Amino acid sequence: MDKLQIFCSTLNYYNILEKLPSYISPLGLGNNIFPSNWLNEKKGINIPKLNKYYGEFTGFYWIWKNKIQDLKKEDMIGFCHYRKLWMNDLYTHKNKSTFKSLYSNLLRINNEILNTVDAIQVQPITFKNKNLFSDFEEVHKTNALKDCMSFLSIDLKKEFFTHMSGQLLFPHNMFITKVKHFEEYCAVIFPWLEKCMNYCHEKKLCNDYNMRMPAFLAERFTSYWFNRFEKKSLLSYARLGKFHLSNNINSYINTTKLPFTSYQYPSVHNF
Repeated sequence: MDKLQIFCSTLNYYNILEKLPSYISPLGLGNNIFPSNWLNEKKGINIPKLNKYYGEFTGFYWIWKNKIQDLKKEDMIGFCHYRKLWMNDLYTHKNKSTFKSLYSNLLRINNEILNTVDAIQVQPITFKNKNLFSDFEEVHKTNALKDCMSFLSIDLKKEFFTHMSGQLLFPHNMFITKVKHFEEYCAVIFPWLEKCMNYCHEKKLCNDYNMRMPAFLAERFTSYWFNRFEKKSLLSYARLGKFHLSNNINSYINTTKLPFTSYQYPSVHNF
């Protein structure tokens, strides 16, 4: 690996995103105004008009069309969110007795994992009493996922179905992979996502909580896609709360560098 580039998507300005490790680049999505030194999906080849349906996938599209030409095929590229950041290790329990800062436990560019894998996924959510199909239908009150699988090739549909029949979800559309694999992913997911959106509009599914139904479908596909790799690994993540996201507090200090701030992480979910 010659280079690591993580893009951190957000719909709003948070100054903490300017105080994170230098390999993390804030990516402004939607219609809000962002600092001129931020990446902004409203420039270049873009689809921000679809953001209310696609969520962070409009950011993925923007990176695909505007930024990867600046990177080498073997470079590592990844994504996180304004409130969900990659940690440097895989943890099974929260660090309740640590004096360390959160910043010191964020992913470091010299992490050897980055040199040994093709893909990194975030620590999964484990469902104990249901599979991923049941969870999706329970949350979204629709069988759209099974219907939209028909838009995939036979082989991908079969693999995706097997993944959804399991109980591990790699959530939040967080992943790190080689640039060449990101290009392969984009070449598959965006044509499929367009067909999913047409289906959702035809079925009038994009309402209220399900406004981002295409993004919810794509999140499950992303969980499956990067779990396919043989050379893969897992890392934990930290979900930031109001304290870390406060523009007022972070105008004076970097809250992630305060001692003891690593005690509440990682974010671990079991259902």
